[in-house]
Amino acid sequence: MDIGDAFDAAVDYYDGWMRKALPGYGELFATATSLIPLESDRAFDVLDLGAGTGLFSKHVLDVFPNARFTLVDLAEKLLDTARSRFAERPDQFTYANADYRAIEPPPQFEAVISSLSIHHLTDEEKRDLFRRVNRLVRDGGVFINVDQIRAESPAMEKMYRSRWLDQVRREGATEQQIAESLKRRDDFDHDALLGDQLRWLREAGFASADCVYKNWFVGVFLAVRQSSR
Repeated sequence: MDIGDAFDAAVDYYDGWMRKALPGYGELFATATSLIPLESDRAFDVLDLGAGTGLFSKHVLDVFPNARFTLVDLAEKLLDTARSRFAERPDQFTYANADYRAIEPPPQFEAVISSLSIHHLTDEEKRDLFRRVNRLVRDGGVFINVDQIRAESPAMEKMYRSRWLDQVRREGATEQQIAESLKRRDDFDHDALLGDQLRWLREAGFASADCVYKNWFVGVFLAVRQSSR
């Protein structure tokens, strides 16, 4: 089973699972959305990498109702859910069932966003993607990545996982959902250290990069493309 099939298999409960599984879900996405430096009524272009069911795009749309979105994902069933979610806004949404590692459009986006996807790439693939993203963002635009962060030591990783298990069980996750999530992690996750991710973003050409919010193993990364003006 490849990664697209693995996430398609979770499509029926994916959105609810994300709210259970992510530490500080509401604050996480509120912070991420607040980093887009534009007026709320502005019409601008957003690229969502690994968009899944469109959760991150939905949070952005709630604040920026005139934004235009391009959603890219390998998991076709998750993307079908996104199509249904935004069916009443056909002029604002386009979709690509594709591998974003090969994406090469011109720099036409004020914001490139991603959530809980890029950690599936190897370290070298992450570095290559960050270079590509830097070329996708217009001058002065932003790249906002909500993603997992590797613990600094095996002992801290064990603490992260133990606390996560306590959290999702309190939130009502089933043991089957937990087992499937852990299998996806073991099969597909390649978490990177916080410092490495920030260094790769700067090496990719972004003028500045920071982790502006961190809740245990999940963080909100902001990278800003240098303005030529």
